[in-house]
Amino acid sequence: MIVGIGIDLVESDRFLDWSAFKKQRIFTKKELEYADEDNARSEKHLANFWAAREATLKALGIGFGEEIAFSDISVSHDENGRPELVIAGGAKNALKELAGANARVLLSITDQADYSAAIVVIEKQ
Repeated sequence: MIVGIGIDLVESDRFLDWSAFKKQRIFTKKELEYADEDNARSEKHLANFWAAREATLKALGIGFGEEIAFSDISVSHDENGRPELVIAGGAKNALKELAGANARVLLSITDQADYSAAIVVIEKQ
């Protein structure tokens, strides 16, 4: 049963002027390394990761704050390059509360021209 759906659209250019300090506060080391591997599209990858975070929060029905840190939600990639969410800390607690211990979280990311979008679906098993 689907218990949460979230979507987010981000303009990629907003990440061009971010300082290294700000990027390190928001994104994981693994995400930054992934983005840096494709330097010509680095801001596009960061926008994708940000959209995934925001879509996840919307699917959970919560926002960043005291109990949810930026690092609680991140994106990794499987051996085929498919994006996957890594949910920890307060976000993991919220997920468990919403959908139980066996929740299934699905992520899709796309980008086109100046925009990145992500959708997250949470299923209760």
